[in-house]
Amino acid sequence: MVSRVRVWLNRTYAENVFFMDQLRHNPHARPVDIHATHGDADSPVLAAADTADLEPEGLSPAAYVEYALDQCAKRSIDVFVPRLHQAALAAHREEFAAVGTALLAPPVAGIEVFEDKVTAYEAVQEYGVPVPPWFRVTNADELIAAVEELEDAGHKACFKPASGAGGVGFRVVTRAPFSLSHLSGFPSPYVQLDMVVEAVRAAEEPVDWMVMPRLEQPEVSVDCLTGPDGRVRMAVGRTKNGRRRGFTLNPAWIEPARLIAQRFGLHYLTNIQFRMYGDEPVLMDVNTRPAGGLHQLALCGVNAPWAAVRLALGEETGDVVPTRLGEDYTVVSGTRPVRGVTLPQQVAEVAVPVEPVAAGPVEARALAVAPGTVCKPAADRPLAV
Repeated sequence: MVSRVRVWLNRTYAENVFFMDQLRHNPHARPVDIHATHGDADSPVLAAADTADLEPEGLSPAAYVEYALDQCAKRSIDVFVPRLHQAALAAHREEFAAVGTALLAPPVAGIEVFEDKVTAYEAVQEYGVPVPPWFRVTNADELIAAVEELEDAGHKACFKPASGAGGVGFRVVTRAPFSLSHLSGFPSPYVQLDMVVEAVRAAEEPVDWMVMPRLEQPEVSVDCLTGPDGRVRMAVGRTKNGRRRGFTLNPAWIEPARLIAQRFGLHYLTNIQFRMYGDEPVLMDVNTRPAGGLHQLALCGVNAPWAAVRLALGEETGDVVPTRLGEDYTVVSGTRPVRGVTLPQQVAEVAVPVEPVAAGPVEARALAVAPGTVCKPAADRPLAV
């Protein structure tokens, strides 16, 4: 009998319901049970899981490690895919192994390098990976100086937290005075420099921002799968240019990503993002976790989540190579159920069966090739990258 695999995802992004779908639809037809925990009772990942718990709030990283070890022992977890407190958990890999759980996360040293964007840029430059110019700023005067230097060089300046993920805190600087035009349409990432300077000067604490040129499209997210031996098994780029999506194996994007994954020991699933600085692809960000859009690789014939779980279990996958790159596509949102029950404030398990998602004609066609992925071919010529 084929053994059942028990996988746990903690406080992860809603898009990882697709990650869970791919584990269940693995090519070996191996049974997979999924446990999920989250702080939001309405998170779709709780509804998609076989069992789910609400996570206790306010735990320190050290206390969360103890909570996670207890979950793994109690739930007989084979593979734990951590997002929240990833570095703290990775530092206790041997303790998880002692209760029979493999951590699907890089070693703590690799995670820590990329928790701070300035440290990351400095580190990758030593290996020849191109990066855009940047400035670390902590106060209003440093901010003004950085913006003026970038503008003098012909760039639009933007800033974001030196540590953070998911584009949180990203803003593009504008000199245009605030007016009613900024209150029409949808909210914009543009923010007036004078308003930012005033807010920074009024703040009680210094900021910790990275100021850099606004990089241009295409954006290419390279999903890498690296074994614990440091060898990269997979590197596939997902291109983004406006609404258009596609895939690439262009070495201009792939080779720097492979280099970063190998040199910094970014085991298992990582996502390395690039954009254009002039005519040159440059590093934008490194995520030491599976990307929210990872499931889109199913359109290339790749089930990356299952390959990663196999590596974590000590099984060899060999090189994971796309069987096709396919047509360009656009992404259309779909629906997912929530639990439909009121979970108590403190943790309580409720097993919920996975129900099929209703889909219209376009969604049904996309689901047939990639469970959980909702997409359609773009209308005109392929994106050249």
